[in-house]
Amino acid sequence: MPLVQTPRTAMMLAAGLGKRMRPITSTIPKPLVEVRGKALIDYGLDALARTGVTRTVVNVHYLPDLMRAHLRKRRDMEIVISDERETLLDSGGGIVKALPELGPDPFYVMNADTFWIDGYRNNLELMAELFDPARMDVCLLIADMAQATGYDGRGDFAMDAEGRLARVAERDMSPFIYAGAAIVKPEVFAGREAEPFSLNRIFDEAIERDRLFGVRLGGLWLTVGTPPAIRIAETVVLSSAA
Repeated sequence: MPLVQTPRTAMMLAAGLGKRMRPITSTIPKPLVEVRGKALIDYGLDALARTGVTRTVVNVHYLPDLMRAHLRKRRDMEIVISDERETLLDSGGGIVKALPELGPDPFYVMNADTFWIDGYRNNLELMAELFDPARMDVCLLIADMAQATGYDGRGDFAMDAEGRLARVAERDMSPFIYAGAAIVKPEVFAGREAEPFSLNRIFDEAIERDRLFGVRLGGLWLTVGTPPAIRIAETVVLSSAA
């Protein structure tokens, strides 16, 4: 049976160093880089707030005091800081450290440097509607390359007609890209230590269990990984508002 209630908690992955965004990130953390006058992280937090999320854990590492000062301005949800200034734990380890703050139910995971412009549906709500904990351990938001800006890879996953995901073979390409949002069951982190490891390990283990699924994104997906990608994203945001 699909998830009855939309998750009310989320993990925002915001502790990266943003090396590809230099020299901009010489003085500010990447999640605070602005597109059309709004910090990248606020696009994701706004999407979570519109979906009914009331508590978001944000991990910080690089220039953490700037992150804390910015996040204190939010009034639409509770922000909990997971401080990784001593050890950068990568995406998987960062979630393990934050688990006590995330609760026992499935929660959203969001990347702080990607966002999207919704189509006719709220994509996070659509994910929650289609997430079936009886069949799925992890559900990913998946964009098609035709919907994407700022992406130059070969795709991330193959997806069948039921939404089941598998890795793309090394020399193959796929139009399907992980769009930086997921719903995850906390049980997949059971027994793990808060040490550096990638969330991709969780995805691969879910594939082995046949329990990694994807939901197609409606709208446009933007990733802002380098300074030139900022202008591209700003053009897309401006045209979508016209």
